[in-house]
Amino acid sequence: MLDQAGSVFLADCPTRLAIEILSDKWSVLVLHALRDRPRRHTELIELIGGVSRKVLTHTLRRLQNYGLVERVPLNGRHVEYRLSELGRTLDEPIEALTRWAREHGPAITDFQEPAT
Repeated sequence: MLDQAGSVFLADCPTRLAIEILSDKWSVLVLHALRDRPRRHTELIELIGGVSRKVLTHTLRRLQNYGLVERVPLNGRHVEYRLSELGRTLDEPIEALTRWAREHGPAITDFQEPAT
């Protein structure tokens, strides 16, 4: 269970921090949305259904603070967001997770109890 980064079960383990960042509800969706190209905040709002502007801003700042996303000023007041070099290392794992979700998502929803 111990490796170079430490035990994922220890509170101060870098591995655990990385898992916590990626397990945030919106992080993987934002990272996936930036996979193909940089996007502006408004584009991300339109692409990612259900996320509020405030939550998206918080998620982008958090991902930026951990070096996964870069904020790039454009002309005037506009900015766009893109994956950093470190963020690019998540392309393959996120794609694998997305494939798994497409394949097994229906089975998960089948197990949900019907609303009463």
